[in-house]
Amino acid sequence: MIITILAVVFVLSVLVFAHELGHFLAARSVGVRVDRFYIGFNLFGLGIKKKIGHTEYGLGLFPLGGYVKMAGMIDETMDTNIKGEPWEFQSKSSLEKIWVMSAGVLANMVLAIVVFTGLTLGNGIAESDPAARVGSLVPDYPALAAGLKAGDVVTAINGKQVESWEAMTALIHNLPDEEIEIVVDREGQTHNFIIKTKPTEALVGDEIKVVGMVGIGPVVNRRPAGLGEAIGVGFYQSWRWLALTYKSLKMIITGAASFRDIGGPIMIAQMAGQSAQMGFSALLGLLAIISINFAFINILPVPALDGGQIFVVLVEAVSRKPLSLRARMVIQQVGMLLLLTLMVAVVYNDIMRIVTQ
Repeated sequence: MIITILAVVFVLSVLVFAHELGHFLAARSVGVRVDRFYIGFNLFGLGIKKKIGHTEYGLGLFPLGGYVKMAGMIDETMDTNIKGEPWEFQSKSSLEKIWVMSAGVLANMVLAIVVFTGLTLGNGIAESDPAARVGSLVPDYPALAAGLKAGDVVTAINGKQVESWEAMTALIHNLPDEEIEIVVDREGQTHNFIIKTKPTEALVGDEIKVVGMVGIGPVVNRRPAGLGEAIGVGFYQSWRWLALTYKSLKMIITGAASFRDIGGPIMIAQMAGQSAQMGFSALLGLLAIISINFAFINILPVPALDGGQIFVVLVEAVSRKPLSLRARMVIQQVGMLLLLTLMVAVVYNDIMRIVTQ
């Protein structure tokens, strides 16, 4: 429990700090005054704070969040004290506003790229052996219970010869919840196993399909990576997870996946705890993935999110007329209601997932 709490506090604190620091630095770069810069929530006055210049910096006792309060901007604080001063957000040009509002998302993407790059430099690049040789076995899957061992070379599935890991997995995936015969070569001796595959949901293209799994992994070798190659992997992995996040949302919208699959803070806490137990590298990898998810969600054109704020700026730029204070207040209130409803829904999903396990 202590490991889980520390892990989730670490992940969310770094994630939020990067996001809010992006907004803070962008605001300062175009002359927008920042009234408050907080990491954590200063609920009931519990926390530390210090005012330097026009900005109050604070560290809240409750670390699960943070915020930047810019002068002349209607945000979750619902502050309508806008005077038209040159240092206020609303006094800036459309491009400057877009830069400020998109900087948090950009910071989260940069964080993910840096983490993936660092992990590649530290751990090297993993390359799977193309041979159908068992490198690892997954607990609670049938291969381990049936007696397969690391080092076994799979030579045939249901009488069909296999010469590569790819060919072997293709055969197994096509046979969910069925008994299959696996023939392996173990130190020159042939062994036969009858195993019933475990049906497992997997993302195949743009669809979630049920595939057969037996719970074996390939032999993985690691080699050192140079800085240039590591940066390339950092960009590739970030783009890969961003594309996967987009596909996942698309599948939920189109009905190809269920809304019940969406996880909330409880799932994040569970994943953080599990990753921390696997090692700090695994926890950093989870941090990078969640950072990308956070960036993608925030750039959506939903009121109260960064993307919603950018959308309002674009509407004002096209119409060449600023929205009224009342209109901006209504948009922010609707956005907060939507976010609150979504939060309740994902927490309900988390609870039901625990109850039904």
